[in-house]
This record gives sequence, C-alpha cells and structure tokens, in this order.
Amino acid sequence: MPGIVHFETFLITGILLNLTPGNDTLFILSRSIAQGKKAGIMSVLGISTGSLIHTSLAAFGLSVIIARSILLFNIVKYAGAAYLVYMGIKMIIDRSGLNFDVHVGLTETNYRKIYRDAVFTNVLNPKVAMFFIAFLPQFIDPSYQHSVLPFLALGITFTITGAAWCAILAIFSASIFSVLRKKRAFSSYLNKTCGAVLIALGIKVALTDRH
Repeated sequence: MPGIVHFETFLITGILLNLTPGNDTLFILSRSIAQGKKAGIMSVLGISTGSLIHTSLAAFGLSVIIARSILLFNIVKYAGAAYLVYMGIKMIIDRSGLNFDVHVGLTETNYRKIYRDAVFTNVLNPKVAMFFIAFLPQFIDPSYQHSVLPFLALGITFTITGAAWCAILAIFSASIFSVLRKKRAFSSYLNKTCGAVLIALGIKVALTDRH
C-alpha cells in the first residue's frame, strides 16, 4: 500500500510483539481459564476492538493529545486501573454472577459483558495508545500526505496477528482447565485466582507513567 515502508519488517516485529505477554494476554488467559473457551474468545474480540479504536485514534491524531496531556493521561490510566480492580473484586466475591461453573451456563448478556470488559480494559490503557503512536509511524513514509490509510492498514494488520495468537492461547488454556472447571470447589478457586490477577493488573496500570 502507498505510504507504508518496510512492511515485512513491521509484520515480523508486530508478530514478535504479539507473542510477548502483556496486560491484554493476562486478561484473556484469566477469562479463558476461569470461564471457558467462549469467554476467552469474547475477550479476544473485545481486546481486538480496543486495538482498532486505538488505531483510529492514532490515525486521526487524537492519541497524541492523550500522550501529551498529563491530566488526560492520568484520567484514562486511573479509570482503566479502577475498572480492572473492580472486575477482579467481582470475580472474587460475586459467586452468583461470575462463578461460571459448567452447571450454570452463560447467557448472552454474560458474553456481552465479557466483551465489553475487554474493550474497556484495552481502551482505558494509555500505554496502548502511546504504543500505537510510537510504533506505527516508523513504518509510514513521512512524505506521504494522506497518512490515515497507512495507519489504519498497519493497525488492522497488527490487530489481526495479535487476535490470532490470543485466540490460540484462549482455546488452549480453556481446554487445559476444562475438566478442572467441572469441579465446583476448583472453579471457585480459579475465579478467585483470576480475580486476583485482574486486581494486580489494575495496580500495575495505575503505577505506569508516560515513559
């Protein structure tokens, strides 16, 4: 595509970055292990949606505003951290809503909530926004005036490769723990453990800075 340079390097680098565990990976694994394959896939779709939103913001320059404004950066950061901690606490204490034992079954509303949580988790992470505005421009020809389309193309490519890898992780991790989730006691333990992981992620996000 016109405006993109060194696409092969971008693709290889992007795949390697996707393979590196991060907050999104841990979020997807926690949902997959505690709540099953479909919950994991919905988390992947939600995280991917968040990445596409960040791509659009970066393409139109809105992410730069967040990156340069300490106030906006902190608002987004602490909102995301609070949301992760809230979800973690819910998984630990709410037996009726988030203990997804195989005997209970998930409703459509539950899956929408998982998807929504994943979207918010990604969108409310200012580090992701800063990554897109720092990484993508390196592969865009500075002389190309219409830079929105190259931004979108690179962001979509990065999101697709990341979604493919995370889907594999979600399916694999859910399959490993599928038998254990049939035991109510262990299912409850998984929920509490994964809730603690989300709380830790929230604290990690809250402690991040712009550098």
